[in-house]
Amino acid sequence: MDKEYDITALLQNPQTQREAFEQVVKMYSEQLYWQIRRMVVSHDDANDLLQNTFIKAWNNLDYFRGEAKLSTWLYRIALNECLNFLNKQRAERSLSIDEVDSTLLNKLESDAYFDGDEVQKQFQHAVLRLPEKQRMIFNLKYFQEMKYEDISDILGTSVGALKASYHHAVKKIEDFFNQND
Repeated sequence: MDKEYDITALLQNPQTQREAFEQVVKMYSEQLYWQIRRMVVSHDDANDLLQNTFIKAWNNLDYFRGEAKLSTWLYRIALNECLNFLNKQRAERSLSIDEVDSTLLNKLESDAYFDGDEVQKQFQHAVLRLPEKQRMIFNLKYFQEMKYEDISDILGTSVGALKASYHHAVKKIEDFFNQND
């Protein structure tokens, strides 16, 4: 039996639920943090959204029946949190999508936790210029090395559409580097 299946069974038992959820938090915190961080850039925002993700997961545990993989369910919650956060930021500041992108780029520039070199910073600039959904797909495929089938489960998008979106994202990033050489 795989570890995810075992934990799912423990999550559904009221006697073992809390302890199992603590294991879930330990198992998934780091990878969810980095997925969120790649979307919102700021370390503090990413930490807040990670907490919100686990709070939502805990509060909705009764609705999780194990039809989807646990990791898929958690990623779906995390990515929805990111989209809600970015949409809220855009609405609060009455910003267009392009202006939100420049806000994220400014956060990257001033991020004390970012220790990458200039090429890594340029790469992050290129990724942040992608439309949000395309950026999610790129991040899941490129950084998490997730299978298209798993991304499809998380985002509810066909594998074919995901492959096309990833291909377009890669092309946009290549174009960015070609223009900024």
